[in-house]
Amino acid sequence: MEALLFYIFSALTLVCGFLVVANPFTRNPVTSAMFLVLTIISMAGLFVLLNAFFLAAVQIMVYAGAVIVLFLFVIMLLDIHEVEKRPVNYFSVTVGMLALLSIGGVLIKAIVTSGVGDGLEAVTVGSTKKLGLSLFTDYVLPFEIMGVLLLVGMIGVILLSKKTLR
Repeated sequence: MEALLFYIFSALTLVCGFLVVANPFTRNPVTSAMFLVLTIISMAGLFVLLNAFFLAAVQIMVYAGAVIVLFLFVIMLLDIHEVEKRPVNYFSVTVGMLALLSIGGVLIKAIVTSGVGDGLEAVTVGSTKKLGLSLFTDYVLPFEIMGVLLLVGMIGVILLSKKTLR
């Protein structure tokens, strides 16, 4: 039963994640935001299958609740309408796919040669105390980098939403 639920949630996550970026039904950005909500809820289902109930709850409350509301606020603030379909530039698509494949190859090679996962210790499943200690001791730098990236994104949204720049 768990394997079936895993396949259902993973398929929903992949399909909805694809529809966020390339939606063949409509070009409306609000629809893409709603597919992002479905992607996040599907990922929360995967966390529940891993017995990580805290992460599933945070996934739904923080991301599906607060972040998507912020995205919708920005979409409505910028008054983005449906985007017209443009003709496909095959040269750009080819160069983009080559760049994607090369970056993916470098990423896969870096993961394989880094030895990630060699010294992992067993963690109590669903333990928020160990998760918090690990987050603020072992992963301080990525945590801070993510905070700076979110700050830069918020500043960018504020600058883009201004009518005139001085």
